[in-house]
Amino acid sequence: MIDEKFDAIVIGAGMSGNAAAYTMAKRGLKVLQLERGEYSGSKNVQGAILYADMMEKIIPDFREDAPLERHLIEQRFWMMGENSHTGLQYRSDDFNEEKPNRYTIIRAQFDKWFSSKVREAGALVVCETTVTELVQDAYGKVIGVKTDRGGGQIHADVVVLAEGVTGLLGTRAGLRKIPKPTEVALAVKEMHFMPQEVIEQRFNLKGNEGVVIEAAGTISKGMTGMGFIYTNRECISLGLGCLVSDFQASGESPYQLLEKFKRHPSVAPLIEGSEVKEYAAHLIPEGGFKAIPQLFGDGWVVVGDAAQLNNAIHREGSNLAMTSGRIAAEAIFQVKSRKDPMTASNLSLYKKMLDDSFVIKDLKKYKDMPQLLHVQSQNFFLTYPQLVNKAMDNFLRVDGTPKKEKEKMTVKSFTSARSWAGLFGDAFRLARAWR
Repeated sequence: MIDEKFDAIVIGAGMSGNAAAYTMAKRGLKVLQLERGEYSGSKNVQGAILYADMMEKIIPDFREDAPLERHLIEQRFWMMGENSHTGLQYRSDDFNEEKPNRYTIIRAQFDKWFSSKVREAGALVVCETTVTELVQDAYGKVIGVKTDRGGGQIHADVVVLAEGVTGLLGTRAGLRKIPKPTEVALAVKEMHFMPQEVIEQRFNLKGNEGVVIEAAGTISKGMTGMGFIYTNRECISLGLGCLVSDFQASGESPYQLLEKFKRHPSVAPLIEGSEVKEYAAHLIPEGGFKAIPQLFGDGWVVVGDAAQLNNAIHREGSNLAMTSGRIAAEAIFQVKSRKDPMTASNLSLYKKMLDDSFVIKDLKKYKDMPQLLHVQSQNFFLTYPQLVNKAMDNFLRVDGTPKKEKEKMTVKSFTSARSWAGLFGDAFRLARAWR
């Protein structure tokens, strides 16, 4: 039992929790961070993308010793058919800059490093400890926590909920609702190991250069979801995720979808001969702006995945998590510096600061997109990818058919599948949701 009071208790040691704990400890606050895993990152085996700008705002010199895999010089987007894909890619030597913009990382390694920085900053980090309950006073103000270690309560002026998308503590305490199945995706991921030189040959890379591939289409069988491939130094992170509600409705198996993705003729050559050493499943918030819960209250704030801060359109999660953790910490520090109580009124500063950041501005821009993609998933994730790939085959195949007839065939395939009204309606709805 820890018999002392803290300025802040941070629950969770993922990206948002580490960012919050580090920022507060660095500013001299007395911080306790509680993590249920054996160590920070022990529950994360998957690869991820790290956005340097957001990390620099927390630890400016992170590149000196952080476990970074590859800096990204190329992004590929695939619209997948059953045996084909139509792609768009951007590759630039400008990304081979002195301080690269994006990196691939392996979360188990990176989170462990980040946690070491939290300790160096002065926070007390206690792992293998599950917080079982938020302690509230007679007026409902959060004043501390209880853990599975027993021995009573641990008190603090404020509790930072960085507990992940399920957020059981917050929901049990009545601070927020359980996320809906339409607001959460289940992603399954594997790590495929192979020699570094093989990865570089297959993806046309040299040194520490990296590539990311994001894929949508028939691989999700009409469900709202995407696949991805990230290059690390000596392994490839490969996975696929879809909305939990779609898995429930369809009865599809996430693992079977992943196996199908791996066998696709565009993917199989990239992982041929690899050794799969790690497999994991992970929940990802996908509800967007309209799913963001109450972010603050008397004695508490919520950050990262627990706050539904994920930009599904741009596949950005870690940068929003880190930024929300940092901003929450800065707001708490300001309230503490003024010697004001950690009331909802004072902690509303966190929401104001977050609203002024790119985090909420970006999520607000795409506020209607999650609902559109969910309602129109059969069209956007099945019908259109099939039509586009069929159109490309028709365009490139030379078989003696006059080009004018080929064009008519392509147009007819689109209008037969969706009708002119459907096509214009889909374009209008997409444009409106994208604005």
